[in-house]
Amino acid sequence: MSTNEGTGGAYGSFPGARPRRLRTTPALRRMVAEHRVHPADLILPAFVREGTDEPVAIGSMPGVVQHSRDSLKKAAAEAVAAGIGGIMLFGVPEEAKKDAEGTAGTDPEGILQVALRDVRAEVGDDLVIMSDLCLDEFTDHGHCGVLDAAGRVDNDATLVRYAEMARAQAAAGAHVVGPSGMMDGQVAHIREALDGAGFADVAVFAYTAKYSSAFYGPFREAVASSLQGDRKTYQQDPANSREALRELALDLAEGADMVMVKPGMPYLDVLRDVAERADVPVGSYQISGEYAMIENAAAAGLLDRDAAITETLTGFKRAGASMILTYWAVEAATRLLR
Repeated sequence: MSTNEGTGGAYGSFPGARPRRLRTTPALRRMVAEHRVHPADLILPAFVREGTDEPVAIGSMPGVVQHSRDSLKKAAAEAVAAGIGGIMLFGVPEEAKKDAEGTAGTDPEGILQVALRDVRAEVGDDLVIMSDLCLDEFTDHGHCGVLDAAGRVDNDATLVRYAEMARAQAAAGAHVVGPSGMMDGQVAHIREALDGAGFADVAVFAYTAKYSSAFYGPFREAVASSLQGDRKTYQQDPANSREALRELALDLAEGADMVMVKPGMPYLDVLRDVAERADVPVGSYQISGEYAMIENAAAAGLLDRDAAITETLTGFKRAGASMILTYWAVEAATRLLR
């Protein structure tokens, strides 16, 4: 006879204290799950490249491409069919169009504004169309703002450019703008610019806690970054968490409609802290390095790819994310979450 048969035995008597009863079958585990990721929670980051007629593979991000205008429209239609919540667009201009001020980022005929118009015409209001509001893709030095005479990012001069970007993106059809540059006062400046130009209904999705992370590497290939140096003077220090709550308080006071923590997995504690305090929806961005690690580990046979994707998405939800930006958004919505 087994030593733990019945309610007695070597392990003692504990009537009712068997949590494993609720784990016995897939159906039972599904029924009692505390957190679920819904397709509508997911946002697809997408890159659109100027001057290409075909999608261009991104070597460091298997399965992700720099879209052509036509393939981006198709991707947006697929996102609608999958039932995901939104798409976040990043523009990749021709190298010759980059300059110190990032003027291609505010040009009505610049790639990002053209892509916004394309996607809005393709899907209308059936998908929330979001636009990255930052200069780094468009500057020849690769920083998120304009530089002063000493080569440092000039916070207040950059805010003027962000206001111009906000108006240009809203005019092109963005439902939501996502200021990601971590400039002090960016949300208030952008909100004022949008309201003053008649775009009071365009929402601001603030990158509230964006850390200076080692996990951005593949993204820099994706946007053909020209970065010189690093962004440690304006992105958050990975050692700090209380600082994120200060940023949160400021963004909320300035009128942010939604807030974000970026990256995702290394900052689940920050995500939890922000989610517990914010009275607006909270997003988490599963960034390029996180994506690449899982894809490469799965390709090497080191882990179950599908299970890892689902587990990480669930982890963001459990930590408090209302929305998750992930390059797996459409795949997860169509194949893994149903």
